[in-house]
Amino acid sequence: MPVSRLRRPALTLPATALTAALALSACGSAGTGPSTEGADTSAPLRVAVTPVPHADILAFVDEELADDAGIDLEIVEFTDYVQPNVALDQGSVDANYYQHGVFLADQEEQAGYDFTGLATISFQPMGLYSETVTDLAALPDGATVAIPNDPVNGSRGLKLLAQEGLITLADPDAPVPTLLDVTDNAKDLQFEEVEAAQLPRSLGDVDVAAVPGNYALDAELSPQDDALVAEDTGDTTYANQLVVRAGDEEDPRIVTLLELLTSEEVRRHIDETYDGAVVAAF
Repeated sequence: MPVSRLRRPALTLPATALTAALALSACGSAGTGPSTEGADTSAPLRVAVTPVPHADILAFVDEELADDAGIDLEIVEFTDYVQPNVALDQGSVDANYYQHGVFLADQEEQAGYDFTGLATISFQPMGLYSETVTDLAALPDGATVAIPNDPVNGSRGLKLLAQEGLITLADPDAPVPTLLDVTDNAKDLQFEEVEAAQLPRSLGDVDVAAVPGNYALDAELSPQDDALVAEDTGDTTYANQLVVRAGDEEDPRIVTLLELLTSEEVRRHIDETYDGAVVAAF
């Protein structure tokens, strides 16, 4: 398992298809990861993250706050949305910080995980981006739109399109609408489902792409400056959480990390570093 002690060269796992990973995890050890009850509280705390902004925020905690708080952080970076939960379930990490509650609930249902989301930490809005279109109203008939291939984040892209009147959903309030729920598509938009990490790279091949905030940031795309439209940062439905295996909530290292991640120091760091592209959600 690739571990990156902060400011050492990081190794990352390659992106993995959702279906294959869920099949692997469902046939593996869901709910069988070792408990940290009675564990050595001086042992390193291994936390899985995706690179931006989660690894960066945790790096700030590691460099500025962790030593004084008495915890030894090890950061494990992944480039996809599935493997951090596989790693947590299998016990190779102690926590992860990258996913919102809607995604967590879907993963628990699909793979049988028994996890607990402790608190929301940060939120980065999904946006609709394009290299050729400057106004969604001018999107041509038959335009190609890329959305994330995982159902939860794909639904966020569909909701943004519906918000702009480009499609109609059967139930606008459904938590996870899919392409099957599109009841009106007046412009005959053609949808491509793409792994989330690859969406910024797809911009040259499609007319519009719905890019999750972390991958937009990693590609130096700003929801304020570059997106045609972005999610409202005042709505924290998709705010990302610190997640642990059920039963590990009282691990003193976890308790301390949660206190640090929801501290005023971290709030200031987020505000000063991301200029609204990421907002504190605590």
